[in-house]
Amino acid sequence: NYLIWKQLVPTHFKGNSEQVRALDTYIKFTRAVDSLENRLIRRNTIGGLTISQFGILETLYHLGQMSQSEICGKLLKSGGNITLVIDNLEKRGLVRRQVDAKDRRVTIVLLTEKGEELIGRIFPEQVKAIVEELNVLTANEQETLGALCKKLGKQEKEI
Repeated sequence: NYLIWKQLVPTHFKGNSEQVRALDTYIKFTRAVDSLENRLIRRNTIGGLTISQFGILETLYHLGQMSQSEICGKLLKSGGNITLVIDNLEKRGLVRRQVDAKDRRVTIVLLTEKGEELIGRIFPEQVKAIVEELNVLTANEQETLGALCKKLGKQEKEI
């Protein structure tokens, strides 16, 4: 029984069935995300960017200019983290900041031509890599996983 237990639950925690199930699911989920991200990084399809840098460029590319706080909300990152990432993108000439004409307290972030060219070139390669990685799942499994992740993610608003 111990060997079966070890295969089912990748932890030494011995709580009740609800705790063990939740912990097991959490571990599998986070390991899957980490593994997928690592495989995508090894494919080198994001042009030497970090995942956060890519996320900001992709967001601006598809949604247009927005404030730093809006970017934080879209990427679920803290303001301090986003500021640092934008600083680094700005140093590379990929984005620029401007003060919002309607509210001088707000900083708007825009893609530069160089940033638009880069994300326009690398985004299709990243999409291709993601499609290849997720093809281990059927279309129905991908839709189910997407729905489950959305349900799990929406809990944050309730806490």
